[in-house]
Amino acid sequence: MNICVCIKQVPDTTQIRIDPETHTLVRAGVPSIVNPFDGYALEAAVRLTERNGGGTVVVLSMGPEQAVSALRDCLAVGADEGFLVTSRKFGGSDTLATSYILSSAIRKIEKIKGKPFDLILCGKQAVDGDTAQVGPEMAEHLGIPQVTYALNLAEKGGSLRVRRETDNGVAIVETRLPALVTVAKLPFEPRYPNIQAWKRARHAEVRILSEADLELDVSRCGLKGSPTRVVSTYVPVREKKGLRITGETMDETAEKLFGELIRAGKL
Repeated sequence: MNICVCIKQVPDTTQIRIDPETHTLVRAGVPSIVNPFDGYALEAAVRLTERNGGGTVVVLSMGPEQAVSALRDCLAVGADEGFLVTSRKFGGSDTLATSYILSSAIRKIEKIKGKPFDLILCGKQAVDGDTAQVGPEMAEHLGIPQVTYALNLAEKGGSLRVRRETDNGVAIVETRLPALVTVAKLPFEPRYPNIQAWKRARHAEVRILSEADLELDVSRCGLKGSPTRVVSTYVPVREKKGLRITGETMDETAEKLFGELIRAGKL
């Protein structure tokens, strides 16, 4: 199988602090990592190629040049090639513009490699934005089927069977290929690189693609091409006002609770 995995370099949310005055995220000094759900997507891709006796896994990211390190992390755990889409003209892109740029990059990579992708995988969402929009929007741009929130994937005879999470439990969906799938937390953890793989990845080439390399309309990119924008990010202020009610018996406790509700005007 020929698989493309889209990944994003994000701040390590376990180390993000909140400014107590502005209630915004403090990103300064916070290390960057591969978006965790994208890590599961990459692991699913590598396992698919292993089960099917071969194939290639290409990792693609859009971001500043520092995102090369995230792509090399992916090369260390099984990806074969890495591509970074970067340009100042892409800065400020919302999910619609980002999905358009990534879709254009996928078409370009298919031309470079001389063959189409059988499958495109993305994490279900990025932990810094949590929109879960880029993957499905890419499928629309590319005109291919999409399946979201995958828990497991199996390819057989040119089609893909996906076990996906839903609000009511789990559903089994089958789709033809090529297709795009967004991956949730899998029942197994992504693998860690060994020393040899890590050393190879540190020196591996990551190909850079700019707007000049892609056949796209620049007016649909960046802030100008983004119909939505984030005005501010903050954590809601939570005021905890609680009252502990106790009694010798359950009836006494219930009677005290009843009285408090009356005094609060709730009954």
